[in-house]
Amino acid sequence: MAARAYWQGQIRLALVSIPVEIYNATSSTAQIAFHQIHEPSGKRIKYEKVAPGIGAVDADDIVKGYEVSKGNYVLLEQDEIDAVKLESKRTLDLIQFVDAHEIDVLYFEKPYYVVPADELAEEAFIVLREALRRTRKVGLGQLAMRGREYVVSLKPCGRGIVLETLRYADEVRKAQSYFRDIPDTKPDDDLLDLAETLIEKKTAKFDPSEFHDRYVDALKNLIEKKKKTKGKKIIEEVEDGPGRKGNVIDLMAALKKSVGGDGPSKPAAKKPAARKAPAKAAAEKPAARKRA
Repeated sequence: MAARAYWQGQIRLALVSIPVEIYNATSSTAQIAFHQIHEPSGKRIKYEKVAPGIGAVDADDIVKGYEVSKGNYVLLEQDEIDAVKLESKRTLDLIQFVDAHEIDVLYFEKPYYVVPADELAEEAFIVLREALRRTRKVGLGQLAMRGREYVVSLKPCGRGIVLETLRYADEVRKAQSYFRDIPDTKPDDDLLDLAETLIEKKTAKFDPSEFHDRYVDALKNLIEKKKKTKGKKIIEEVEDGPGRKGNVIDLMAALKKSVGGDGPSKPAAKKPAARKAPAKAAAEKPAARKRA
């Protein structure tokens, strides 16, 4: 595998240890990165590390410090930090299994791919993967990576396993403080029917390739235009979005227009059955033949 492993160690389940490697599952290479430039000279701005009253300092003279009171720090050397003993630095102990739906989406942070480190680890790796798949459970444990210990989850993904770092409870803000002012009322049935119709109309199988970063595309287009115009300023007009003011009538009209008609069709009222004509009127006598 060409990519460099982000973490190497072992997954431990009771007395079973599985050597594994973890790789980044996502990439930020598609993003546009800007640099700060000194416009008159065209030179890139650089940042120097300075100490107040001293000026620029050498990187070798910089250590990490924790502020215990205003202006007072406990200084730590990097090797002291590296020597902190955490069993999770090289071992991921699976200490609990839960149903996937029990973990709120707010706790998931970043995904990684997990693969067996060598052929000897493959059998135990596959057994763990299939056991998770068959029981429909997610494994939980704690793992130290790049100077921090994470709560992580493991779940099967194709032939491999996906590890996702989770946020700690104190890192997730309670939703109640943000949602409490939203009225607890039920919407109008007609509006709800229209909204459901619109959702059904736009329902399709998820295909991530259908989505792309339009902002990045627009920036690339702007950069190409700037190259062709040799730096001439380009300001493109942006269409104003819909206004914030509105009412129920506007919402109803917008929903009807969105579903492409007058909304969900309702069964037509049955017309009253036509009365049967009297038997005499229904069966008219044939006209008499003319005599020769």
